[in-house]
Amino acid sequence: MNPTSPASKGRSVRPVSPATSARFHAFDLLATLVSVLRADGTVLFANAALEDALGFSRRTIEGSSFADFFTEPHLVQNALDGAQSNEFAALRYDAFLKRATYEPLPVHVIVAPAEEPGEIIIELLPQEQQARQDREERLIDQAQANKELIRNLAHEIKNPLGGIRGAAQLLEMEIDSRDLIEYTQVIIHEADRLQALVDRLLAPHRRPHVVGDVNIHEVCERVRSLIVAEFPRGLKVVRDYDTSIPEFRGDREQLIQAVLNITHNAAQALAERIAAGDAQITLRTRVARQVTFGKQRYRLALELHVIDNGPGVPESIKSRIFYPLVSGRDGGSGLGLTLAQTFVQQHHGLIECESVPGRTDFKLLIPLP
Repeated sequence: MNPTSPASKGRSVRPVSPATSARFHAFDLLATLVSVLRADGTVLFANAALEDALGFSRRTIEGSSFADFFTEPHLVQNALDGAQSNEFAALRYDAFLKRATYEPLPVHVIVAPAEEPGEIIIELLPQEQQARQDREERLIDQAQANKELIRNLAHEIKNPLGGIRGAAQLLEMEIDSRDLIEYTQVIIHEADRLQALVDRLLAPHRRPHVVGDVNIHEVCERVRSLIVAEFPRGLKVVRDYDTSIPEFRGDREQLIQAVLNITHNAAQALAERIAAGDAQITLRTRVARQVTFGKQRYRLALELHVIDNGPGVPESIKSRIFYPLVSGRDGGSGLGLTLAQTFVQQHHGLIECESVPGRTDFKLLIPLP
């Protein structure tokens, strides 16, 4: 059941003076949920992140009993009793935070005495947010490791390839048998094919980052036109745009390539649905506010979703889809998502993926001015 606010339960609410509340406004800059309490558990201040999470206005929260916002109020009271008696520097435990219109939110609670006597600071870390931050850090570290691996491996492959191809050409000049020349041609052809693969691996690290004003919907429309041209029947590409999204500084061509790689992968995964005539890809743009990713907090960020109704990412590769040369499709190079992640990270952004059978959602996050 959705909770009602403490004020609506008929409890007495102690007013908080504007001067008291103003002392803590710096907490509004934090992504974590923060509240400052009196020793008796009355809320002196709730930051903007906590206000959003609870679904109540700050005016409603402040002056209320903070324990009433939890499914197990006695745990909060026990923590407050310990803080008043100076039993600990900081107490941590897990709890469930009640919200106005959603299910209870699992949080990690940190209780610590404030500098001002008689005041206690409580910080709440949503466990799903903590898991998301851990996942983002792994993605960033993984991308950096991939970058170094690709560059080193490509250079190690390139030098011997040149020698093999040159030797095959010299050998071809010395022989007269047409049958033997066919063998040297195979060597030259395969060396060229590997050279092309190495060039693709190195492409994002060679090409200069050309920065200009980018309209994300121009990017989406370019990608949409290319996909519709390649898959003219059986695939519907749906636009779901927030046209209020401002332009930002970036490399337009890199972003087109990143979105195209993801969308093209989605279209190829939809082969069976395209044959049945009910395949769909949705390009959705939204503005995210006060978000944290890549270990930084941003006031505004672009959310670009590429959503398809295909079979989903195979479980066997779901945790490795951004690794180079990992592909869920026969004949795939396994470079499309790796390059997309590289291009988006060059814009200080990140790509995330959520996939279940019938719905796969690739979300691109890019900071906005």
